[in-house]
Amino acid sequence: MRSMFLALLAATAIATTPTMAKDVSVAVTAIVEHPALDAVRDGVKDALAEAGYKDGENYKFIYQSAQGNPATAAQIARQFVGDAPDVIVPISTPSAQAVVAATRDIPVVFTAASDPIGAQLVKTMEKPGGNVTGLSDLSPVAEHVALIKEIMPNVKKIGYLYNSGETNSVSLLAVLKEAAAKEGIEIVESAATKSSEVKGAAQALIGRADVMYVPTDNTIVSALESAVTVAEEGKLPLFTADTDSVTRGAVAALGFNYYDVGKQTGVVVARILKGEKPGDIDVEVAKGTDLVVNLGAAKKMGIELPQAVVDRATKKID
Repeated sequence: MRSMFLALLAATAIATTPTMAKDVSVAVTAIVEHPALDAVRDGVKDALAEAGYKDGENYKFIYQSAQGNPATAAQIARQFVGDAPDVIVPISTPSAQAVVAATRDIPVVFTAASDPIGAQLVKTMEKPGGNVTGLSDLSPVAEHVALIKEIMPNVKKIGYLYNSGETNSVSLLAVLKEAAAKEGIEIVESAATKSSEVKGAAQALIGRADVMYVPTDNTIVSALESAVTVAEEGKLPLFTADTDSVTRGAVAALGFNYYDVGKQTGVVVARILKGEKPGDIDVEVAKGTDLVVNLGAAKKMGIELPQAVVDRATKKID
């Protein structure tokens, strides 16, 4: 009898062990590797560590990049679904679309997806239902236009360098056109569908636009140096929505700290690991904006940044 009691006691202890003691797995994927998306990944991992999840101790962190290939993103999504992790975290709109299409059961927390409704990731931002929630990084586009105009008061045409096949960038184009029209500014489009086309698409803006603007577009950002070279040679100031791109040669950006975006995402993942249902968690919008300027890039592209802009920058690169 005593042995049976002890066995029952042990079984009860196992059954009532908190979620934290249970080994779990989190599978993370991104459409491509570049500083912003890498920062999101690192932020997710660090937020989970702060929540008590230690990689290799009580949970497993899995990461794969699609290397810019949507077909690979779909393949990774199917592989992850087959592996059945506790949560899948797709970084970027293309990866999120691939994962959401692949599962209706495994919890999904997307991140760095500007327009989740337009991308058909969720039907509503409030308590989306089902197995999906996440984080939107919708850019403050009207503020970007205002910043460009503050730096270059005579701007008449903004060149929009983007991947026309990326839903996120198409959605942002519509927002940009509306914001620019209010300032009497025309948008000139130039598209690249893969990284090898970025330089040519940037060159197509020379003589047609006063500035070049790159949204949070994974294809363009992954090959940003090609656009920077064109901008320097053509004296076409390059602005971006991605603050990490300023260290790579853009003049200025007003946007999110993507490491913080990752940490905000990781908090949501931890809530799900501890028992909440993704469909009951509102889709959040990334918090905070940083102004980063590159004084050296401005000189190379033939402009001088107003002192007022430099003074309020959260980070300055010389």
